[in-house]
Amino acid sequence: MMYKEKKVTQWAQPTLLALLLSLLLSACASNVTPPTRYVLLNDNQPHAPGSPKAELSIDTVRLAHYLDVEGIVMQLDDIEMREAREHQWAEGLNRQLARNLRDDLAVLLKEVQVVQGSTGSDDALTLQLDVDEFHGRYDGYAVASGQWQLRDAQNKLLHLDRFQARAALENDGYPALVRALSQSWKNVADDIASTLTQKGYLPQ
Repeated sequence: MMYKEKKVTQWAQPTLLALLLSLLLSACASNVTPPTRYVLLNDNQPHAPGSPKAELSIDTVRLAHYLDVEGIVMQLDDIEMREAREHQWAEGLNRQLARNLRDDLAVLLKEVQVVQGSTGSDDALTLQLDVDEFHGRYDGYAVASGQWQLRDAQNKLLHLDRFQARAALENDGYPALVRALSQSWKNVADDIASTLTQKGYLPQ
């Protein structure tokens, strides 16, 4: 009889310990503050042209590997990059960049039907972007840089160019950084639209 009681006691001790540990971990998890999530500013209200003279399709925006993360990236010095844990994108950054670029170009290119992805017609030109930089910097600027390509309906390369833009942070903190990043991306759209029209690829 004593042997049975001893076996029950030995079995109950680790089980009770595991239960207490589980409750402790649950309590700790419930006290963790969720990260703050941000979206890029997009205050455009583009209107589809009544009789578009051309069509431009925005392909998937490809990000450098270190940017393809949930956290907003900050450059701390000349070589150190850090992804924020408490300040994250509310949606995939590549999707936000593609959507904002589509809307910005739709406003800037008034006679062009600007679409996203593979929804364009058989005659649509395609814009492809590779983003190398899209982060805050230790000197108080938000920077965006990379490369863009314009291709015709047969996937022939028509134009290859680089883009580089920056915008100063008006205040400290991540909200100011996101607003500055949004402005830098809008500057990229301005430069691309200017090149497309000046080179004669698209009507203004």
